[in-house]
Amino acid sequence: MKAPVAISLFSGAGGLDYGFEAAGFRTAVALELDQRCIETLHASRPWPVIGKDIAQVRTAELLQAGGLAAGEADVLIGGPPCQPFSKAGFWATGQARRLDDPRASTLDHYLRVLAEMQPRAFLLENVEGLGFRGKDEGLRLIQEALSTINAQAGTRYAASVAVLNAADYGVPQLRRRLFIVGARDGTPFQFPRPTHADPEALDWTANSDRWRTAWDALYDLPEPNDPGLIMQGKWASLMPSIPEGQNYLWHTERGGGEPLFGWRRRYWSFLLKIAKDKPSWTLAAQPGPATGPFHWSGRRLSMQEMVRLQTFPGDVQVAGSLADAQRQLGNAVPSLLAEILARAIRQQILGMPLPSEAPILAVGPAPIPTPRPERVAKVPRAYHALRGQHEAHPGTGKGYGAVARASRNLLPAE
Repeated sequence: MKAPVAISLFSGAGGLDYGFEAAGFRTAVALELDQRCIETLHASRPWPVIGKDIAQVRTAELLQAGGLAAGEADVLIGGPPCQPFSKAGFWATGQARRLDDPRASTLDHYLRVLAEMQPRAFLLENVEGLGFRGKDEGLRLIQEALSTINAQAGTRYAASVAVLNAADYGVPQLRRRLFIVGARDGTPFQFPRPTHADPEALDWTANSDRWRTAWDALYDLPEPNDPGLIMQGKWASLMPSIPEGQNYLWHTERGGGEPLFGWRRRYWSFLLKIAKDKPSWTLAAQPGPATGPFHWSGRRLSMQEMVRLQTFPGDVQVAGSLADAQRQLGNAVPSLLAEILARAIRQQILGMPLPSEAPILAVGPAPIPTPRPERVAKVPRAYHALRGQHEAHPGTGKGYGAVARASRNLLPAE
């Protein structure tokens, strides 16, 4: 049987593409602007890659590079840059620019290609914030665009929307993302039901497979001998005093450690560690020196460890430095989750049999028992001056940064 064909936009390091590949799809052409990501794609797969800004690429150029005509592609996949809709951006500024952000135009270009290419199916991935209630203008833009496409082209695209946690599908990482899937002929799409669950949750049943843990993903990797993984900066010596799975909140009045910080006064990922017996926290794309998640031993995660936690195929070669790899992998979709969605699209929309009985990128339970948590050290004397009462965060838009910005806005113009 001929392999179904995918065209990939905003391909990044290939997280979506590797998942679709595992489900039997062939990437006819990938579009990516970032040079390091292009190097990763070239090093890992023989796919044609167009290294341009999507705003400068005509749909005809994509089709020509993939050897296709309009209407022949089986699926269009991609995740437009998500910063305008991210929760992190909202936390930092008290607001997110969303459609007012110039980077949000990538949504328009994805929809332009969809209208001109008319694939049998499409998948669009973005951050959970794209669909936040009361702030869902991006989602409404997509739905309105689909209605316009249908009216002009006689198609029947409709958006099936879901926010999925990758851990619920066997990925050893807690990562929530929004997915939109649609079929050209209007075939309804049902997102796959979760296959894994938190064994500590109240609704846990013996019939559920447990979440895959960081230990499941990393148990057989040797300890890396890379000085670049050692944590640096003013908080490095404090990290050994934080237990696995915890962050700076451990050292607040509501935690179990010392009262060094105010409750929720810092980013969630500040001094954040993964735990062996739980899925990893979400990998960050551009972490600062004290931004996690860090390895349970208190060091940075290695490139190979991040590849495992993102369920990329084992033969993928990530180009560049550790910081380059962090950015590429932190921005990627876990390939196992992409494979599960690709299998559902293949069955439900394309009406094609699956290439294997189970996902080939699935992570199994580790054959070696999970070791005990790392020993927690005492808070070094250098941080004792921080002990005391600290105010908790007063709420969104009321923190130190927001107050300072409001004060600046009230100053008379010079």
